[in-house]
Amino acid sequence: MAPVRELTVGQVAARSGVAVSALHFYEARGLIHSHRTAGNQRRYGRDVLRRVAVIRIAQEVGISLAEIAAALAALPEGRTPTREDWSQLSTAWRDGLDDKINQLKKLRDGLTDCIGCGCMSIDKCPLRNKDDRLAREGTGARRLVAR
Repeated sequence: MAPVRELTVGQVAARSGVAVSALHFYEARGLIHSHRTAGNQRRYGRDVLRRVAVIRIAQEVGISLAEIAAALAALPEGRTPTREDWSQLSTAWRDGLDDKINQLKKLRDGLTDCIGCGCMSIDKCPLRNKDDRLAREGTGARRLVAR
């Protein structure tokens, strides 16, 4: 029996563990591609299975769909992504992930001082009002806006 060259959307969903609706969403966002048969049915190349795996892994570590789409657009269409491709993609995402990890660590460590305060000491809060910068804007309640 010859290997199946193209997969239906149901076959891709079953083999990848991703819902059909998610596959349609990925396709609408340009992350994966299909073509239509004469009967107007979607058909996917086998490479889409690896692309879906890359998408899912990248999403799990916090990479945005826009970043994933840009990265996948740099790969040759119709070719299964290789280990080398994955190495290049993951290396490119590493710095951004390291920044996010550092931000989360700062947030976690800052929360230690705040737990239990009920935000009653907003003038001393290292997360919302570091160095009491809101006091420079005058007395009374101030809304902290990221600048």
